[in-house]
Amino acid sequence: MTRSDRPPATPASTEAGRLPAPDGRRAPEVRELRDERLDRAGVAMLLVRDDLVDPELPGNKWRKLKYNLSAAREQGFGTLLTFGGAYSNHLRAVAAAGRRHGLRTVGIVRGEQHLPLNPSLAYAAAQGMTLAYLDRDTYRRKHTDAVLAELKRAWGDCYVIPEGGSNALAVRGCAELPAEIDAAYDVLCCPVGTGGTLAGLAGGLTGTRRALGVAVLKGASFLAGEVTELQRQAFGAPTDNWRIDLDHHFGGYAKRTPQLDAFVADFHRRHGLALDPIYTGKLLAALFDLAGQGAFPPGTRLAAVITGSAPLDAPHRGA
Repeated sequence: MTRSDRPPATPASTEAGRLPAPDGRRAPEVRELRDERLDRAGVAMLLVRDDLVDPELPGNKWRKLKYNLSAAREQGFGTLLTFGGAYSNHLRAVAAAGRRHGLRTVGIVRGEQHLPLNPSLAYAAAQGMTLAYLDRDTYRRKHTDAVLAELKRAWGDCYVIPEGGSNALAVRGCAELPAEIDAAYDVLCCPVGTGGTLAGLAGGLTGTRRALGVAVLKGASFLAGEVTELQRQAFGAPTDNWRIDLDHHFGGYAKRTPQLDAFVADFHRRHGLALDPIYTGKLLAALFDLAGQGAFPPGTRLAAVITGSAPLDAPHRGA
């Protein structure tokens, strides 16, 4: 896919000088991270604070939902139905978005109900979301026609958003972020769970810039196919300007190790930013490790997207 270059980017954005986002919001704040470990590697790093754009719909959550909400309204749906685990940020975001836009929301939760609700699910319910539960075997088949048909029989005609929000419309929303970053960078980096954010970021890049995703799942080689297919659905063809690092999952999704915990705590001490170890902690740990290994040529400017934060009640919350 051919995309035109845009003019050379200016230094990191300031509070007063951020580019406007396509939907009228201010673009995310961009901060340069100063760290002697990066200096030794000859690498510069920007933090793209997409998590600060909206307290209820931070970063890639809003970007993934933006065009899905428009499609639901245009197609006349009054109900959104989506999926997630017990501590899902996605369920929280869909619940908040539904409340804002006057849409009924149904959250299908993996596993059995546990009362009282944890704070994540209690928040979603407080936003008006109806919670229902699927046993884990059925949940694994949630994308099949049979399970979707049964859900629609139970909940009526509804607009279905996949787990994590990743579909072609979500990719289109995420593709808008690169143009909002008013700073010079070479590699745009993000954590990867379902592949939608990476697919969009790579699709929105121009010139010689590339995207790097850090898989937060163990055994995630399948994600390359997911990203390729999402780009095909969103743009008509995949791009060749991205790759996924599979070696910094720290044991798997929502898993943690003493090494990861130490990195997250040290990063908080040095820079005052609490990373969640599910996504952004693994992203930054991977980038520092790769930089220390010499994986980036000297002079490379990395832009790390802080996509959001873990719920404070999650069992693996940030520092």
